[in-house]
Amino acid sequence: MRATYKTLFVFYVLISNVFVNAFEPISTTFLVGLGVAAVGRKFYNYVYESCDSKWIYFNSTGLEVALDQKLFGQHVASRVVQKAVTGFINNKNPKKPLVLSLHGWTGTGKNFVSQLIAENIYKEGMASSFVHQFVSTAHFPHLNQIEDYKSQLQQWIKGNVTNCPRSMFIFDEMDKMHPGLIDCIKPYLDFYENLDGVSYRQAIFIFLSNAGGEHITQVALDFWKAGRDREEMKLLDLEPALSLSVFNNKQSGLWHTSLIDKNLVDFFVPFLPLEYRHVLLCGMAEMSAKGLKPDRDVVDQMARELVYFPKSERIFSSKGCKTIGGKLDYYT
Repeated sequence: MRATYKTLFVFYVLISNVFVNAFEPISTTFLVGLGVAAVGRKFYNYVYESCDSKWIYFNSTGLEVALDQKLFGQHVASRVVQKAVTGFINNKNPKKPLVLSLHGWTGTGKNFVSQLIAENIYKEGMASSFVHQFVSTAHFPHLNQIEDYKSQLQQWIKGNVTNCPRSMFIFDEMDKMHPGLIDCIKPYLDFYENLDGVSYRQAIFIFLSNAGGEHITQVALDFWKAGRDREEMKLLDLEPALSLSVFNNKQSGLWHTSLIDKNLVDFFVPFLPLEYRHVLLCGMAEMSAKGLKPDRDVVDQMARELVYFPKSERIFSSKGCKTIGGKLDYYT
């Protein structure tokens, strides 16, 4: 489809040039030239992603439905993300960028939620040229190059926000990032109207980390032992101690970071460990995504053979839903 529009665009420009050359008066050439340029921009914006409302528009209902129907066992994270993103996007004059820090064990949905946010803001979703993802072990592997990483990261963020104020930056594996590195972007997350003529207030920053998973799991386990429904858990039961544990975790990229010390992280979003019933839901959804008819018996067999913890109670899946896709290939 894109190739067709590109061909039409080239054809239109060629025809227009012939049309312009058929007239001698400068005024006529000028006016037609302006028309060609205007139509050319429209064609370009239609074919190529641009930082405008055609390519960037927030689907609040879409995000709400996706979180409700596709994210399992995360009532706290779902509610916080929906309200935080919606409130930020609807605010025409935010005082700072939106900064979310998502925490929990592997396979609980942190990357998936980042994907859902992108899909409901950018027409191209995660493939958008305005969504930028960094993976600590891939992009910042060497401690002895940390100063170079800082400079490159600052330039990358400044350049991309200059290009499109509504840019999204996702930092994965924050628990594996070298401490001190992330502090280099602190000025861009602060309450500045602009820095060197660039405003960062429309941007979104998302940090993903396994750090804090122990604390989240302990709270969930305490609820279970007390016979309380996990759906009773609220953000206040988890966030205060979570932010403190992340701040004091020497193995985390957020260790003693000024981002936390200066209260620049808007929400620490906890992702709860998943139970057997949630794994079943993940399995059924995965079968549908693979174009298979969901089979409860197949999913049940797969789910029962996963590893759960604590060993005696076997309550929580050790890998959440992360390995379900591969496991189902074996059972189907």
